[in-house]
Amino acid sequence: MRPGLERLFRPKSIAVIGGGAWCANVVSECAKIGFGGAVWPVHPKRSEVAGRTAYASIEDLPGAPDATFIGINRHATVEAVRALAARGAGGAVCFASGFSEALAETGDGADLQAELIEAAGELAVLGPNCYGILNYLDGVALWPDLHGGRHVERGVAIVAQSSNIAINLTMQQRGLPIAYMATVGNQAQTSLAEIAEALLADDRVTALGFYIEGVGDLAAFAAMARKAAELGKPLVALKVGRSEEARAGAVSHTASLSGGHAGASALLQRLGIAEVRSLSAFLETLKLLHVAGPLASNRIASMSCSGGEAGMMADTALGFDLGYPPLMGDQMRDLGEALGPKVALANPLDYHTYIWGDTDATARTFSAMMRGAADFGLAVLDFPRAGLGSVADWEKVIDAVEMTVAETGKPMGVLASLPENLPEKIAEKIMARGIAPLAGLDDALAAVEAAAFVGRARLADHAPLPPLPPKDSRVVGEGDAKRLLAGFGVPVPGSVEAACGGLATAAAEVGYPLVLKGLGLAHKSEAGAVALGIDGEAALMDAARGMSADRFLVEPMIGGAVAELLVGVTLDPAHGYLLTLAAGGTKTEILDDSTCLLLPVTAEDIDTALSCLRMAPLLDGYRGASAADRGAIVRAVLAVQDFVTAHAERIEEVEINPLLCLENGAMAVDALIRMGDEE
Repeated sequence: MRPGLERLFRPKSIAVIGGGAWCANVVSECAKIGFGGAVWPVHPKRSEVAGRTAYASIEDLPGAPDATFIGINRHATVEAVRALAARGAGGAVCFASGFSEALAETGDGADLQAELIEAAGELAVLGPNCYGILNYLDGVALWPDLHGGRHVERGVAIVAQSSNIAINLTMQQRGLPIAYMATVGNQAQTSLAEIAEALLADDRVTALGFYIEGVGDLAAFAAMARKAAELGKPLVALKVGRSEEARAGAVSHTASLSGGHAGASALLQRLGIAEVRSLSAFLETLKLLHVAGPLASNRIASMSCSGGEAGMMADTALGFDLGYPPLMGDQMRDLGEALGPKVALANPLDYHTYIWGDTDATARTFSAMMRGAADFGLAVLDFPRAGLGSVADWEKVIDAVEMTVAETGKPMGVLASLPENLPEKIAEKIMARGIAPLAGLDDALAAVEAAAFVGRARLADHAPLPPLPPKDSRVVGEGDAKRLLAGFGVPVPGSVEAACGGLATAAAEVGYPLVLKGLGLAHKSEAGAVALGIDGEAALMDAARGMSADRFLVEPMIGGAVAELLVGVTLDPAHGYLLTLAAGGTKTEILDDSTCLLLPVTAEDIDTALSCLRMAPLLDGYRGASAADRGAIVRAVLAVQDFVTAHAERIEEVEINPLLCLENGAMAVDALIRMGDEE
């Protein structure tokens, strides 16, 4: 960790450079949040800023500030950083924009950013183009705007690449205790990962969330994730940028399947970081992780006094990787004793209103539900609008949840189906009792799914292959592509390349029945350049005349495929090499059945990924059909990885589509490679 970050995040003295409204707000926010150290405004002409005595220059300060907010123009910011470094300051937030993020507008932004880094030396710098830091544990607000947080004794940290999103998150009214909010700006010097590692080092931080636009340094980010795992502190991320448009003109199916967000998702999964897709789910996940930590499994129990709520819980869970384990015999007996004969017993459970207001019976019901296979329980409970009367009976449900947690040792949450039906003050009281207050069915179940993922995540022992700068590349034709892959152990059919006049000779060498392919096309089937099951010379020549090709590939016809699989690798410039496994053949993109992993992968990784595909039952032998040779499939994928690893400085894309999955073996019957030439 950069030495100055400790001083920057937990300062004893703060300097504020500049006299505009933003800087005055920093001084005021330090007072409002209760900062107990010295606050030193710096302005060459003013005697005071926001009621505090101002100093004419950095050199005039009583001491070297631990933390500084720099709110002056970009050129003056560089000189202020230089002066702070010379003074031995800890760190600084650079608020000004106009650096590398504004290269197109300013023309000199990159050069100025380089000057800033050089001027900083050992000084820790956040930004530029950065709002700063909120430390709600110690009362620190290097923050030029409004924020909604309050003092907490312990809580979660959030690192955001958008200052406005950061502001919005501090305004949450869900009972989430935020310990730190940090924005990162351009990351000219101090990266997202470095900031996160500094915050994770605080024992009072329970979990950390990222709002990410781009990860940046892969190695540093992976090291940070490992450090978090060592500390037992779970991570969750909301990664923006799911658009696939950038890959719309891709040559292969692989590129379109793995484009856009897939590389980031694969990286987060590799590093054991839970991914969510909305700000509300982000907050609910952090709340659950703060209270319960990672969950032991994705098996849950749901309890509500309404059939409608039980039905909603069952239906909503269909969109998530969650399961409701069925009730066992002893559970059925205990539930029957607590609820009587009129209640249908199931998970999710509608326990009706017979026991409403009876804390003991409710606790016995909840405990019976949690003594089964579920590792997390949800008591659905929407509170009435304020002013409508006593909520004493609702509080008895919370009492019952607390008693159940104490008896079974399993974590639970109280879930309001609508966010507005869980007031902030009640959420805070629930959390103080060691129960997760969750709001909104979809967001709550997304949070449970995320916490279960973290609980079972296994950080890979191998780091992602680092992406290299893309080079000019060319598409290698199918025949050459297969020969290259075969050299690394990918099974391919024996084939002969020929012009039209040599087709009969090639067919005699290969033998009938055979396959004829016209070369020079990326998607041959769509172009009518593939003919299957040709059984004689006349049919061979007719097929050739129907293709717009000068050269052909003649191959033996391979039958008996259990399934067809796409195996592809694409270079993601931000995240490394991305392996895509998908339902293959001519309908790959229509079937939309794919999964992505970052290279390198193990045989176990590949086998697990295959099981995640919707087509997995075909591989396992659907309805009595023969099963595919899983071992052969895995070996073929590992061979593709070996090829990519050996040529990592040149490979941009590899696709096998399809890999025929046979009862005995596997066969790559079509292949495409995009790669640069050797230097």
